[in-house]
Amino acid sequence: MKSCIFNWSGGKDSALALYHCLQDPNIQIRCLVTTINDAADRISMHGVRTELLVKQAESIDIPLYQIRLPEMPGMNEYDEVMSYHLNHFKNEGVTHAIYGDIFLEDLKAYRDARLAEAGLTGIYPLWKRDTTELINEFLNLGFGTVIACTQERLAHIAGQEISLELINSLPADVDVCGENGEFHTFTFKGPIFKDAIAYKTGIKVFKEYAAPKNVDDSCVPSQDQKPSGFWYYDLLPA
Repeated sequence: MKSCIFNWSGGKDSALALYHCLQDPNIQIRCLVTTINDAADRISMHGVRTELLVKQAESIDIPLYQIRLPEMPGMNEYDEVMSYHLNHFKNEGVTHAIYGDIFLEDLKAYRDARLAEAGLTGIYPLWKRDTTELINEFLNLGFGTVIACTQERLAHIAGQEISLELINSLPADVDVCGENGEFHTFTFKGPIFKDAIAYKTGIKVFKEYAAPKNVDDSCVPSQDQKPSGFWYYDLLPA
């Protein structure tokens, strides 16, 4: 039996990865681990309110473990905080950490290196699967998810629930799972939840980021890019 933490973003890839892990009798998930923007009290980068995150964990019935971070932590600061928590998990008997990553090689290599330092091993249930296949599976399983954050050019889909029609309408250079950081989501129903999470939409807010300071925030542009903007559609408990 593998004693695991599950890195939970609240979005669709996390939800599908968790679904598959819950079918595996060799995996024991000790807790859902989520990084939180402490200043805003929202899920890092996704911008989803912590109240909704708590409702997700309650409906999934797995304990939630929050890692609180400054709004834009420097790389060293981020590594230091994460190292502290990974070592804490190791001391508690955790052996593996699960992620919903699909094909970002650099991000996986970074995660594996940090995990190795703490004596942990990564598990990637969705790794290298076709993203069109994944989004179709996600929808066919009865999951529901709403777009909470988008790159500036995709402002028109912020706040929309993902459907086949929406996916088919995306520009050709946009990954249908948003794996390149094109968009992030909040999953509110599906087979991993006891009850659907009721939400309502609030205001749409535009924010600009100068450059990434945290490798885990894949929605933020790479260091050699110019500042980029992102639209956040506020989601509130209903």
